[in-house]
Amino acid sequence: MIQATKKHTRFLFMFIFPAFIIYTVFMLLPIINSMKYSLYSGDGLVPGTFVGLDNFIRLFTEERYYSRFWGAFGNNIKFFLIVTFIQNILGFFMAVFITRSFKGSGFMRKLSFLPTTLSVLVVGFIFKLILNPYYGIFDKVLEAVGMGDFIIPWLGDPRSALVIVSIAVSWQFFGESVLFYSSGIDSIDESIMEAARIDGANIWHEIIHIILPSVLPIVGIVTILIFIGDFTQFDIIFAMTGTRGDPNYSTDLFGSLFYRTAFSSAERGGWGTGMGATVATMMFITVTIGVGGFLAFFNKKKEELGK
Repeated sequence: MIQATKKHTRFLFMFIFPAFIIYTVFMLLPIINSMKYSLYSGDGLVPGTFVGLDNFIRLFTEERYYSRFWGAFGNNIKFFLIVTFIQNILGFFMAVFITRSFKGSGFMRKLSFLPTTLSVLVVGFIFKLILNPYYGIFDKVLEAVGMGDFIIPWLGDPRSALVIVSIAVSWQFFGESVLFYSSGIDSIDESIMEAARIDGANIWHEIIHIILPSVLPIVGIVTILIFIGDFTQFDIIFAMTGTRGDPNYSTDLFGSLFYRTAFSSAERGGWGTGMGATVATMMFITVTIGVGGFLAFFNKKKEELGK
């Protein structure tokens, strides 16, 4: 028995160790290195002057720094709320719908996941084409149905740009949420659902009293994945509004702020690698606190439902 356990342990180690090495080299070490560089200042990609916590102090006390930092933080909160609503709430109800037995439900499952297979840059390019003010199909459709007065420069107006970017991200990864939720719903014992229907439960009763409590852990997983993705998002901003988060920084997120401050020239908004690493460190701290908070919240809710 002991020998079998040792073989099982070695077998697991053989699978885990390569993943651990890859994670350490490409994730853990860069994070540690970034934290190290946040304590330095200087020109070039490798700052050489040790300044301690001076970069953090400047980030939160000098207007040119904290205005951009808190602006990106506020945009990230809005971005997260919009994406969470679309992917979590609408994704959940979409999953409830397609897990019903009807002709074409399997096709709808596949169709909902299709955008996820696209590159983020491709998605950004597609949305820019659709919303182009000269030949974009979206404005043409609005004109055709008599809603031309509502047309605005969707990616050129600070009031709408962040919403449009949020919709683009949500559309691409909507299928992931549907996949998670539909898998959770499929795992519910059908006899429980049948018993509820015999007792007169309608669809809303099923959702509130059976489906939602059963998939609550999945709600937590999806929310945390959205939070991590949104607070480290860069690709879609780069593809749709540029590294400055145009117009007028209204779409600037932590990811674009870090890239711009660390790798751009001073004329294009660069602050140097040291300050860029400081932004990255604050981004890591924010994500860590956020994930910890969500884990505590959903674990508490799970315990309450289990009582």
